[in-house]
Amino acid sequence: MKLLKKILKFTGITLFVILLVLYFLFWKFSAPKSDQQVIERFSQSTIAPTLSHENFKGFEYRKLSIIKDTTLPTLVFIHGTIGSSTDFVKYMKDSLLLSKANMISYDRIGYNYQDKNPVQESINFERDMLQDILQGINPKKTIVVGYSYGGPIALALQKKIHKVLLLAPAVYSEVEPMPWTLNFYKWKFTRWLVPPVWQEASREKLSHKQDLQKFENNWKSTPNQIVSIHGTNDWIVPHENSTFLEQLFPKNQFKLINISDAGHGFIWSKFDTIKQHLIQELD
Repeated sequence: MKLLKKILKFTGITLFVILLVLYFLFWKFSAPKSDQQVIERFSQSTIAPTLSHENFKGFEYRKLSIIKDTTLPTLVFIHGTIGSSTDFVKYMKDSLLLSKANMISYDRIGYNYQDKNPVQESINFERDMLQDILQGINPKKTIVVGYSYGGPIALALQKKIHKVLLLAPAVYSEVEPMPWTLNFYKWKFTRWLVPPVWQEASREKLSHKQDLQKFENNWKSTPNQIVSIHGTNDWIVPHENSTFLEQLFPKNQFKLINISDAGHGFIWSKFDTIKQHLIQELD
């Protein structure tokens, strides 16, 4: 009996330590990276981006820019929830893409390194910030790429540009899932367990459905050509988001590309596939 108690005690302590280590790694891995850490991710790239701190309506944010030839088209990436400008590092390091395009990626408010500002919970705000970022870039050579929550921001753009490319866009409130894990943020006695950047992501997620309802009946007012790429096995942002858009837009304005058996993380897991579609839009 004493041996059994010792075994159970040892097992309990071991599991507790493992959980603490996993929690620490989760916190550290998901936290926004410092400027130095971001630049280090491009250490093996042939072209390093310019890292700058910009201002929009009194909010400071970080932007990565690779502008080498103004005659080339420009890809502007918008990250999702949770996310950051570094979500697109692999694309911004790719030699073939670098030969064909300039690239910009930025941290939305609330997702910057040591950001003291909250997420704005507003597609309107995000759209206006995007339009500010696009100033000075030739609109006829601009392709805005919106991933996940970045999708509705790109789609809300009323400025005419070359094209809007959506990657698993969260644009339809009727199929917006609310994971049970959001309760860790909603319950005050467990909120302290949620890392700060995940608290911001949770706030944005909880308000997203209501915010979408202000836009989803007017998505077709965009003047832009739309391409939506979506994984058929996406349960975080269901594939129905893109089929909703397909039914909404005329065929000469909208194209849906399905990625079989791909989930929401396909911008990483299906990099080569997404890269080829980007190249097709650039050529």
